[in-house]
Amino acid sequence: MSDTIFALASGEGLCAISVIRVSGPHADPALRSLCAGQPVPKPRLVALRTIANPTSGAILDRCLVIRFLAPASFTGENGFELHIHGGRAVIVGVLEALGQCADLRLAEPGEFTRRAFLNGKLDLTEAEGLADLIEANTVAQRDQALALAGGLLRTRADAWRRDILSLQAEVEADIDFSDEGDVPSDVAAALVTRIEPLCADMEAVLADGRRGEILRRGFTVVLAGAPNAGKSSLMNALVRRDVAIVSSVPGTTRDPIEISLDLDGLPVTLVDTAGLREAGDDIEKEGIKRARARADAADLVLWLSGPDEVYDGLGLLNGSVLPILSKCDLLPADSAPEQKHRISAHTGEGIEALLGMITDYARAALRPEEPAIMSRQRHRQGISNALEALHRIKQGLPIEVGAEDLRIAARSLGAIIGLVSPEDVLGEIFGRFCIGK
Repeated sequence: MSDTIFALASGEGLCAISVIRVSGPHADPALRSLCAGQPVPKPRLVALRTIANPTSGAILDRCLVIRFLAPASFTGENGFELHIHGGRAVIVGVLEALGQCADLRLAEPGEFTRRAFLNGKLDLTEAEGLADLIEANTVAQRDQALALAGGLLRTRADAWRRDILSLQAEVEADIDFSDEGDVPSDVAAALVTRIEPLCADMEAVLADGRRGEILRRGFTVVLAGAPNAGKSSLMNALVRRDVAIVSSVPGTTRDPIEISLDLDGLPVTLVDTAGLREAGDDIEKEGIKRARARADAADLVLWLSGPDEVYDGLGLLNGSVLPILSKCDLLPADSAPEQKHRISAHTGEGIEALLGMITDYARAALRPEEPAIMSRQRHRQGISNALEALHRIKQGLPIEVGAEDLRIAARSLGAIIGLVSPEDVLGEIFGRFCIGK
């Protein structure tokens, strides 16, 4: 990390203020070049400075500067921020000027946060929480991201890991110094009993219905049914704008259409799909194949059937299926089967009630009032690997084998936090950040 990096940290586009971030060992010389003839600001105090191109001397902006000294910075390195005016010409000019400073280069995606992780300013789960916070679109997503960034998973995983390391120390002492008088002689016999609470705690965390992962991507609701059942009309009615083509011609919808909604602070993704029937051509067959796949993976399926159709679900029963009677305006008010919710995209009947039902399903699945411990498959896999190693100890294998399983469990939990992280895992995680983060 000998390079000094810089990037635009705020969003693209016309705005009042933009923030440019610089971090690395050559940050102070670069700042002196930009503020030639002016005193360098004191650390952690906001100062007004005129910024000029170090090569041409052209004035670029008069802006606020905040300087940071290691280790009291986000990355743990020397650095500074420029709070400049948000016009495109100003941004381009300042970035070009930084590029002319010695030993500076444009940052890669997630490089600032990666440096913060490598310098011990935050662990891997906290970095992931920051990424989730940047991408949060709803209140529930924001709250979960804040909990993760605040150390919710780190605290639990580190507590498990410390308990396992303590057991590991006792077991290895029993193996190496069994003849010493101050080493407990019943370590092997008591090990299974002592790991039971650990196993129970991990199993309880894993049995959360994957609600953390669902919350990150959004609760998925798929509209399914036969052609011309009213799926696209319902989609438009639910989102209150024309996003799907409505036609009396069967098979109009081919590719799934996705729209994200914020229902009472919960992220919900609506998916309109092709009508399910025996396809007439290869293109429609592919559309139906995709529709079945989306419905099969959905958190909730709204199965639409018209007044003359019989609900059968076509085997889409892997998850929750809510039967819907569409086009109810074509029927007398008392003719709908009780097990179906009546809706009419034409008159609006039942639409608000259906939105309320979808919200209730999402709330029951996500339980946003209680932030999920895990938000990624990586977290779940690490805990599962640790739990699997602990379960092997219960098989009564030799104590030497148990010691190795304890080491595996501790390493698996350490990998969640980032104590043991292969380079490709770090690249995958930080490569998803924006460049200025």
